Amino acid sequence: MPYFPEITTLAEITRFHAARNPDQTAIIFNDEATSYAQLDVLTSKVANGLVAEGIPPQSRIAYLGKNSTAYIELMLGCAKANCAIVGVNWRLAAPEVEYIANDAEATVFFVDEEFFPIIDKIRDQLKTVKKIITLSGNRDEWEDYATWRDSQSDTDPMIPIDYEDVALQMYTSGTTGKPKGVQMTHRGFLALAPGFSDTGKWNEWDDSDVSLIPMPVFHIGGTGWVFQSLYNGCAGVIMPVADAGDILEYIEKYKITKVFVVPAVLQFLLAHENAATTDVSSMKVILYGASPIPEAVLVGSMELFPNSSFVQLYGMTETNGSVTYLPPEEHVVGNERLKSCGKPFEGCEIKIVDSDGNEVPAREVGEIVVKSDALMKGYWNLDEATEQAVRDGWYYSGDAGYLDEGGFLYIHDRLKDMIVSGGENIYPAEVESALSLHDSVADIAVIGVPSERWGEEVKALIVKAPGTDPDPAELMAFARERIAGFKVPKSIEFLEELPRNPSGKLMKRDLREPYWEGHESRVV
Repeated sequence: MPYFPEITTLAEITRFHAARNPDQTAIIFNDEATSYAQLDVLTSKVANGLVAEGIPPQSRIAYLGKNSTAYIELMLGCAKANCAIVGVNWRLAAPEVEYIANDAEATVFFVDEEFFPIIDKIRDQLKTVKKIITLSGNRDEWEDYATWRDSQSDTDPMIPIDYEDVALQMYTSGTTGKPKGVQMTHRGFLALAPGFSDTGKWNEWDDSDVSLIPMPVFHIGGTGWVFQSLYNGCAGVIMPVADAGDILEYIEKYKITKVFVVPAVLQFLLAHENAATTDVSSMKVILYGASPIPEAVLVGSMELFPNSSFVQLYGMTETNGSVTYLPPEEHVVGNERLKSCGKPFEGCEIKIVDSDGNEVPAREVGEIVVKSDALMKGYWNLDEATEQAVRDGWYYSGDAGYLDEGGFLYIHDRLKDMIVSGGENIYPAEVESALSLHDSVADIAVIGVPSERWGEEVKALIVKAPGTDPDPAELMAFARERIAGFKVPKSIEFLEELPRNPSGKLMKRDLREPYWEGHESRVV
């Protein structure tokens, strides 16, 4: 990956590439190409529009929509206005969207037509939103994005930006049931760039590369990949959603060379009827992460994409994405390190510590902690949670693992109860909180169990309230009204009682164990 020292903030990306290579395609969406020169102008218009609305620096701007050119214009336009974009997960239920918008203190809300019904339910509860702008569709009381944007000056406002200013705020599920706003700075996006060029040939980019952007931009896997594509000055093809058939079509149509996906997407590609007949010869690098990959899926993917190098990534929102990589040369069937998620990028330090914070020897399991200049600024308005997560410059991940003698990291288990299903992080507390409101639920534990399709799926273990006989389908529907569909249990089992230790704490490890017997990893 080339290093461009001239790019010191996200606002500089389009300025630099518009001057360096103005006619180079930056974005392709719905077959419409936008050059770096055009994108530079459009992002300046967005910035001037925010300034004209009287939006102060470092305000939060919310976006509720699927992947689109508009998101990229807004992300970089917010950067030029020294504001921070908040991509809201469009799979969330209305109360969850309301919480995020209010917690972020969003001042302007950009909304796609598909999600108007959500805003209709919560409009009166949005405490700080001064203006709603439609990304598509029309509402008499709301201005449409294209009209709003194109009525602004195209002169770059050149607003001063500090390296430590927040560029994005992403929400990650909270262990207490409420999501936390992770503040991601310009420094966080750019700090590791100087060392990326030393990671190997797989991370080399040039103007001929065409990246595919299928992962949702409300996740770091989506927006982080957008950043990689734009920083390197190549073309990025945006997909609204990660559909397997469309991915195959786009690879052949646009001669895609690089992509980042979660392992579940690779599994869907292998199962698609067009997989064997699609021309995928252009593919050079496939990066995957967010969950470990079953060996059968990896082997099948390597056969499907014979010209492509495979690289596994491990990271999280709080670390601004990847902190380790498993390079292509380790992707050999039978290699023990295929069970690893790789070694740290230059500029990242990883160590394994015990419960007292002391570093442990190689191959001894402990908590994974990370130090780098890319770490989050902190959780928005949550000083205590930030202090617990980041101590002496080290981020305590909540993941358990170990390092081998070569410094390769292996994930062993999860210290927290988080479930990872198809790349989505789900905290049981959110699901338990929603279902506990049902009159027939006396006690509840939510766990992750193996899923061939998603890696892991949500299961609820429920003790019925006396005199009730709830139907699982009714409970699932009840949950779906309160939380996102992907968080709703795929199965419900009724128990006489739940195991607890003498202090009353649920023994979730005991509950999970029967379902995971015979499976190599408890973390998927």
